[in-house]
Amino acid sequence: MEQEQKTIVGVFDDYATAQQAARELENDGVPQAQIHVESNMKTGAAGYGGGEMEEHHEGGIKGFFHHLFGGGSYEESGHYQESLRRGNAIVAVTAAPGQVDRITKLMNDLGAVDIDRRANYYRQTGYTGYDENSPAYNSEEARADREKFRQQASGTAVPVIEEQLQVGKRAVQRGGVRVYSHVVDQPVEEQINLRQEKVRVERRPANRPVESGDLSRLKDQTIEVTETVEEPVVSKRAVVREEVVVGKEATERTETIRDNVRRTEVRVDPIEGSGRETATESGNSAGYAYGSRMAGDPRFTGRSWDEAESDLRVDYMRNNPTSRWDEAKADIRRGWDKVAGRR
Repeated sequence: MEQEQKTIVGVFDDYATAQQAARELENDGVPQAQIHVESNMKTGAAGYGGGEMEEHHEGGIKGFFHHLFGGGSYEESGHYQESLRRGNAIVAVTAAPGQVDRITKLMNDLGAVDIDRRANYYRQTGYTGYDENSPAYNSEEARADREKFRQQASGTAVPVIEEQLQVGKRAVQRGGVRVYSHVVDQPVEEQINLRQEKVRVERRPANRPVESGDLSRLKDQTIEVTETVEEPVVSKRAVVREEVVVGKEATERTETIRDNVRRTEVRVDPIEGSGRETATESGNSAGYAYGSRMAGDPRFTGRSWDEAESDLRVDYMRNNPTSRWDEAKADIRRGWDKVAGRR
């Protein structure tokens, strides 16, 4: 038995963004015939369209929205028609139920706006319901309207500024030594004993008988006796007597740096009837957006709120540690039911 087709509707800020989303959906495997882009400010190509959606679109904008919402909520249909009148673009995708979660998540990732938040903004500008006789915005009006919404959504930012003490190090020359070496002449003296010889010739009278040894000398002979004398011989030998070693010794110390730094402290005083409500509304928007996103997350596909609540609580507190689940739960549930109810 063929499954009933579902329609996923996303609102984007402008036609160019919607076209880009349509291309990304097609790249992800969604047939082009199942994608339809509608805008009052089409530029460039005619966009995407085809299949059964195109037949209903022949009835104009009314036919387009009749196909999307049928006999459903006229108020909800009016929100989408008002967004179209103000220059937004709508991407509608028909798909089997099994593809709804994947397409919903993809469209949210591609920048689909929260239509309920946008409708709340419309009401603040005098909107009470869609009026088909109201003229469509031109490009300048649409751009100004989007900018006004962004400013209102972001609020007024008060920067909290503080100075931080940064301590670094630098090398400062405090002194040192310079070593010179040069050669000097120094008189020295040493004592040495020198030996000197002299030949002494002495004649002395004698009167003794000739001995046998004396007869052998009775012949011509020459006797030489030499004299010797010692002279000093001077030489020099270089020796290392001392070494001068130049080096550095490093020590470290810990020094505490004290100074004063400035910072901005912001005090928020509630004004009765305005301030606290504004802060709560901002929190509600964050919780609603989280619930809408998680309803399309594959981790929670096919699970009811009661089945998914404990896991949602863990995931929410991990990503929002300063928030409180009990305070955000109602808004998260509202965003969850909004997306889960379209399946």
